[in-house]
Amino acid sequence: MSRILITSALPYINGIKHLGTLAGSMLPADVYARFQRARGRETLYICATDEHGTPTELAAAELGQDPASFCAEQHRVQHDLGRAFGLSCDHFGRSSSPQNHRLTQRFAQTLWEAGFIEERVTQQVYSNADKRFLPDRYVIGTCPHCGYEAARGDQCENCTRVLDPADLLKPRSAVSGSEDIEIRGSKHLFLRQSLFAGKLRQWIEAKRSSWPNLVTSIALKWLDEGLQDRGITRDLEWGVPVNAFEWGPNPEGKTPDIEGLAGKVFYVWFDAPIEYIAATWEWAEARAQEAGRGPAQDAEWERWWRGEEASDVTYVEFMGKDNVPFHTVGFPCTLIGVNERLAADGTWTTVEARPWKLVDQLKGFNWLDYYGGKFSTSLKRGVFMDHALELLPADYWRWWITANTPETSDATFTWEQFQAQVNADLADVLGNFVNRILKFTENRFDGVVPEGGEPGPLEARLEDEVLAKLRELTGHLEDREFRKASTALRQLWVLGNQYLTEAAPWTAIKTDRDRAAVAVRYGLNLVALFAKVSEPFIPFAAEKIALAVGEGFPGRWPALDGEGLLRTLEPGRRVQAPEVLFRKVEDAQVAEWVARFGGAEAA
Repeated sequence: MSRILITSALPYINGIKHLGTLAGSMLPADVYARFQRARGRETLYICATDEHGTPTELAAAELGQDPASFCAEQHRVQHDLGRAFGLSCDHFGRSSSPQNHRLTQRFAQTLWEAGFIEERVTQQVYSNADKRFLPDRYVIGTCPHCGYEAARGDQCENCTRVLDPADLLKPRSAVSGSEDIEIRGSKHLFLRQSLFAGKLRQWIEAKRSSWPNLVTSIALKWLDEGLQDRGITRDLEWGVPVNAFEWGPNPEGKTPDIEGLAGKVFYVWFDAPIEYIAATWEWAEARAQEAGRGPAQDAEWERWWRGEEASDVTYVEFMGKDNVPFHTVGFPCTLIGVNERLAADGTWTTVEARPWKLVDQLKGFNWLDYYGGKFSTSLKRGVFMDHALELLPADYWRWWITANTPETSDATFTWEQFQAQVNADLADVLGNFVNRILKFTENRFDGVVPEGGEPGPLEARLEDEVLAKLRELTGHLEDREFRKASTALRQLWVLGNQYLTEAAPWTAIKTDRDRAAVAVRYGLNLVALFAKVSEPFIPFAAEKIALAVGEGFPGRWPALDGEGLLRTLEPGRRVQAPEVLFRKVEDAQVAEWVARFGGAEAA
């Protein structure tokens, strides 16, 4: 059985993430990972904080911290919030790790030696006061379009126009505030992506039938517009150093100008995807340390990523649509480039005996917005993970986000719709069913799974309907169709309520205790089933439900042959109703939250 490798787009280190970030990568990846584990497949879910780049330096400076301390602190915050939301990644790493430094430098050296990286001089802003080149975001000034006086050199946050530092009026350094700046030439390394256009197109076209149209359309648009070479170094202090290792010669016998590259680091969009591999290395190191062994052997983590050892791995990536180009163009160029060479006659040959693995399945998502406007970390608009958990348990948010995953189009969060859906699905359907059958069992059967009676046509129909819906749910999860999966799961819960209404054990017990026992026994087995199949979506409630009927947690995904599907709980087992699983969201709460976070006017 194939192994499943899962990565979700790395959350940026700067700031606590909002619900849109959860919806666009981390939560779907977690649902899928939990499902695959439940099916008994060897699964590795990797994520990490993306820690390099201009915003990190600026945020750290604003707080009076050095970038390393800032990132360590923010990583702990994001790690703890992820766990509180039930995100079950096997390792939550850091792109600033020693492992990522080593791999990034190793890949860059291989690409240089293969002739896929070259040096170029670019014109950039230099601050005489700071004695350094300034990345675009480090240049601020007045927007020439709207007059906003704190526009950045890459974009005006006020009118959203894309800018160049040269466009700004009264430009100044974001570091010192000095206007003593000028344009100078600066040497950088460029990845020659244009050489990979044909190879990439062939690879992407082969994925058309299995990747979402959103993904292939974005990727092919970049190719259709002409794939451009991309600078992979920046004039920053915080990042993976460019000149900290010995470069080999390229096919022309040249080595990089180390002196000209002094003080530069690799661009965050070059090193961040490599962190998927490095985080797997970090995971192996952590396991080795926990087991009291020495450093992890390469084989312990490379078996997920390299050569024949990874031939049984299905690699699945999850990300928002803004990240798609970097994962269908940039990162594949890196991996293809370290695996192969382009000969003078235009033919490609494999040179890496154990090639690094390219993604098999890529799930891209549209935006989740807030009342039709964007969630914004910088503007503090919308609901963020820490505030969400202050208001309600994680399962409320997990359920609503998964049921409204922005797969085929953008989705909108509103407090009113959130209230209506979680009340209807979680409180009225699932919570009501579990509470009804367990309370009745406690009151009329002494809290024990009853024996006696034979199932009839109603139970036969229930088993058929449940099996059909279970197969549908399983298929949607295998296909990573999360909205459809949520709908199928809710319909399963509804079948439970419909069965209880028709079987009516509270009526049958007055004249036919055996008939009531059958209904209760089937109802309790539905509770056990619901715990297993709900776990990927609402793991905290699923655990309470499983424990209520004496089941282990997490359980194995039910077999799809129907054998014994609703006959897993042996008569005589004790059961106990849990505390209220889901309390309804009240109108007063919604009014309070709209006042705090904004409603329609906030967008």
